[in-house]
Amino acid sequence: MTALLELKDIECRYDDTVVVSGLHMHVHQGHIACLLGPSGCGKTTVLRTIAGFEPVSAGEVLLRGVTASRPDYTLPPEKRRLGMVFQDYALFPHMNVADNICFGLRGMNRAAKQETAARLLDTVGMSGYEQRYPHELSGGQQQRVALARALAARPELILMDEPFSNLDVDLRERLGLEVRDILKEQGIAAILVTHDQQEAFALGDVIGIMHQGHIVQWDTPINLYHEPVNRFVANFIGQGVFLSGTVCTPDSIETIVGIIPGDRAYPWPPGTAVDVLLRPDDIVHQPNSGLRAEIVNKAFKGAEILYTLRLVDGTSVLSLFPSHYDYALGERVGIGVAAHHLVAFPRD
Repeated sequence: MTALLELKDIECRYDDTVVVSGLHMHVHQGHIACLLGPSGCGKTTVLRTIAGFEPVSAGEVLLRGVTASRPDYTLPPEKRRLGMVFQDYALFPHMNVADNICFGLRGMNRAAKQETAARLLDTVGMSGYEQRYPHELSGGQQQRVALARALAARPELILMDEPFSNLDVDLRERLGLEVRDILKEQGIAAILVTHDQQEAFALGDVIGIMHQGHIVQWDTPINLYHEPVNRFVANFIGQGVFLSGTVCTPDSIETIVGIIPGDRAYPWPPGTAVDVLLRPDDIVHQPNSGLRAEIVNKAFKGAEILYTLRLVDGTSVLSLFPSHYDYALGERVGIGVAAHHLVAFPRD
């Protein structure tokens, strides 16, 4: 099946500085992809290149199987049939909501535009707001209008650059899920640029982890968390700590918390020094366990408490306990290891 969007080993430069290099990715119809990474890794440059605002110095961008960018050619943005949702909403302050939504639509009479605006406002849950102006709307309402405007041209793909970052945490989470539902109902693909892991996990069917202008892993959220391909992804995604260990057998590693069986065969010979990644959900509460740890920090999270636990050799691990196990700092508690997806890397 031909991908709706494909980037083939693209390179992007600002003057003599390479900001994106050898980047490959693809998005299929109806899928939501996220580009996630630290500031300055090239996420927004990739989005602008897909939109046609930035040229490529190498590689190729294909939309619906047709070349949209190559080093000697860039299809103008207005001819790419893409929707855009920006961080600052980019609504026209002198236009009402209906006119903002229908701005850019050609070949429609006034009545058709009004019908389009009403239909899209109903889609985004804002029926009756046609005559309001942007300054009369909340941040969440402005973002809904921006989404409605992006949907107006019936694009197959919408590009979103940090679209929820100006909203408070609760509204960002709720609106993000609403936008995902709308896109799925409409069968529209999307690429979301974000630095928020929880947002990417909640919205993305697939996530590209970017680092220094490259996608280092393109995978599902669950695989990124449990199957990171390198230390950067392991450190960047989620929470966790590395414990020193030694390979015992191809599928087991000895650590300060005991011998941990793996779910795969490692290629390193017995005796190899490794670092084992343990997530908070890998360390479980076992009151009667002989393996004890001292509580040195705690963070209440509602249904759970995130504990920082000091082991006998002075190293620390993280663990999530049900919140009715409310221990005090300095207490020693019994723990066990339930690392169903054991991740390890050779020690540097």
